[in-house]
Amino acid sequence: MTTFSSDVDLLKWEPVLFRELAWASQTLCTGSDGVVSGTTLTSASGAFEAAGVQAGHVVYLNDGAELDGCYEIVSVDSATQLTVSVVRQSSDGAAVAAPSGSGVSYRVSTFDPQAEEVAYGLLQYFGIESGREDGVTVEEIVDGRSLRQAAVCGVLAAVFAASGCGKEDASGHWKKSLHYKQLFHTARSRARVGIDTDGDGVGERVLSGGTVRLRRL
Repeated sequence: MTTFSSDVDLLKWEPVLFRELAWASQTLCTGSDGVVSGTTLTSASGAFEAAGVQAGHVVYLNDGAELDGCYEIVSVDSATQLTVSVVRQSSDGAAVAAPSGSGVSYRVSTFDPQAEEVAYGLLQYFGIESGREDGVTVEEIVDGRSLRQAAVCGVLAAVFAASGCGKEDASGHWKKSLHYKQLFHTARSRARVGIDTDGDGVGERVLSGGTVRLRRL
């Protein structure tokens, strides 16, 4: 699966997204026996590995007291234990402890399916395909970070459009979808993708989102 954004990236733009929107079809696991201590979330009934929970996903925690928010999943340590953190500035920063609690309700939902679809659209736009012999391939991308902002905006546009059902809604999700759609097009046109053409790990070529490419069929 190729993606240029994670659920944590979405959380940075929309801090309450995973509390307000959790589609049953994309909820990986839930429970009510969570124990949070420092940066560790433990659930005796958890089956985090089997549920497909991964680093970069988001967990919503609520204990009816101090805990009522969304936290990033730093790592899946076992079937019953996660390392969680307050949202960090970067993925290589140290985990920051959430408030401690017991009897914590938790929910891990994801927008990975939407992220994959948006990434596929971005690859098509830039003319990048896996396994092609006559052009740039996914494997040649040196740094996909420049596509992250476009990917985040594209996913949020899709999520809010689906929630708004394509029309004005009381939650304002349809207006948000139009806002993020505009941001997506702007970010995509500004993106610059480094391409390693000779396999040395250094980008020798740059694809610009503002350049229109024509291909002979």
